[in-house]
Amino acid sequence: MADYRSRVIDAELANTLGYPGAVLLEGPRACGKSATGRHHARSSVQLDVEPDALRLAELDPARLLEGAQPRFIDEWQLAPQIWNFVRVAVDRDDASYLLAGSAVPSDDTTRHSGAGRILRFRMRPMSLMETGASTAEVSLGELIRDPDAPVSGSSDLSVPALAEATVRGGWPGLQALPMRQVSARLRSYLDDTARVDLQRLDAEPRRNPDAVMRVIRALGRSTATEVSIAALARDASGGDERMTDATVQGYLGALARVFVIEDQPSWGPHLRSRDRVRKAPRRHFVDPSLAAAALGADTDRLLTDLEYFGQLFESLVIRDLRVYAEPREGTVRHYRDSAGREVDAIIEFPNGSWIACEVKLAAAREEDAAASLKRFADNLDPARTARPVAMMIITGGRYAYTRPDGIHVVPIGALGA
Repeated sequence: MADYRSRVIDAELANTLGYPGAVLLEGPRACGKSATGRHHARSSVQLDVEPDALRLAELDPARLLEGAQPRFIDEWQLAPQIWNFVRVAVDRDDASYLLAGSAVPSDDTTRHSGAGRILRFRMRPMSLMETGASTAEVSLGELIRDPDAPVSGSSDLSVPALAEATVRGGWPGLQALPMRQVSARLRSYLDDTARVDLQRLDAEPRRNPDAVMRVIRALGRSTATEVSIAALARDASGGDERMTDATVQGYLGALARVFVIEDQPSWGPHLRSRDRVRKAPRRHFVDPSLAAAALGADTDRLLTDLEYFGQLFESLVIRDLRVYAEPREGTVRHYRDSAGREVDAIIEFPNGSWIACEVKLAAAREEDAAASLKRFADNLDPARTARPVAMMIITGGRYAYTRPDGIHVVPIGALGA
């Protein structure tokens, strides 16, 4: 595909599809799964736009698997019976398939049989590196391989450009559109999520689209915070209609199943002190543009409301860290304890190594961030929790460098995979 935008996940996906087996590519609608699937496949079928194929899935699912391999089946969750046919084909024929879906099927029992045969990959909207907005001169991979090496580089993003990148988001189809069109389409995206996508998940219970939108707006106001279910319920209640905690919990679960939201779990190290680690997750949309769209916040709003811009900037950084860490099976968590020590992002890898990151929109807050990272690291119990292999301050500034104390300062516009 001549106009295909390269993605961080491409190399790992190509390597995996070079062997018999199947890959499940999951992520939000419009994040680029279809383009990536077609790019890596030799034949394809799209169940969401081919009615005849969807009918065939009911009558003779095995026929949908016929075609040059790797064979791509898009929006497979519309015909979940395909799952077991793919599993059987992989076992019997050493076949190669790529499935993509923008929702988790309600009945998960068919999916357990894929263990060891069908590998899961998560796709998200594009990072700044993938849109071309980041120079990517500081590589997360290189930082992992040689954490003591000094970093250098610079970002081309001014603060207004960073605000625009935050409001535009990482959606491939919106990158070339004027901002007025971007905002309108993202509002429509959220409306479709509430009125269509969530209603398709289950026959029951039916979800009230207006109530779902109130929860989405409440999440937009509290993005990148540890807001509780009870607080979201209070915020989402309107007039005489009281939103219950259980209703909000159900809506959040449904929004997670269509990959619109993605909580950032807490990280629990062993500490020297008796302070308790807080377990609440931080709330994030899969892309900060959705939080902005939920509140009708444009670039001008962010530039005049720097506190809210800081919240969205943190969500943007978490999105990019997730994209860059995914090929290395990294998990992005956060830390907060009862003494008030916080770390915005802990990138943890399967071998037990980890990187601690503070996020500051204003580069001038570097000293506060460095002091916070040091206090946190000094409170770890070294006998039970290894120190971070690196500590990093991710900013909205221009230059990347390593401080005398070894902490790396990296603009998000210079960070890459």
